[in-house]
Amino acid sequence: QVQLVESGGGLVQPGGSLRLSCAASGTFFTSVGWYRQAPGKQRELVAVIYSGGRTTYADYVKGRFTISRDNANNTVYLQMNSLKPEDTAVYYCTARTYPPSDYWGQGTQVTVSS
Repeated sequence: QVQLVESGGGLVQPGGSLRLSCAASGTFFTSVGWYRQAPGKQRELVAVIYSGGRTTYADYVKGRFTISRDNANNTVYLQMNSLKPEDTAVYYCTARTYPPSDYWGQGTQVTVSS
């Protein structure tokens, strides 16, 4: 049974940092990533890490966010630094298998506000 369990969201001041975690279990994933959705907006890509280690970032988080993984614990992390109010959103972990099927976590709220 595939499970994606996110944690680490919360309230942080502008310029602060948060680290999100996604514990992914149940099968082999070709990629694990993070998307976010702000109120009234479409869900958008944040970052992805592939099974070979390659990473992809959206332009609006490059240089501020880092995606990484701990294979021993089947966990993917999203380190978010220099947070801005526009980073406020529900962040979702997503994982893809082969043949392609996409799985989503329940989401975790990130609020950047003073």
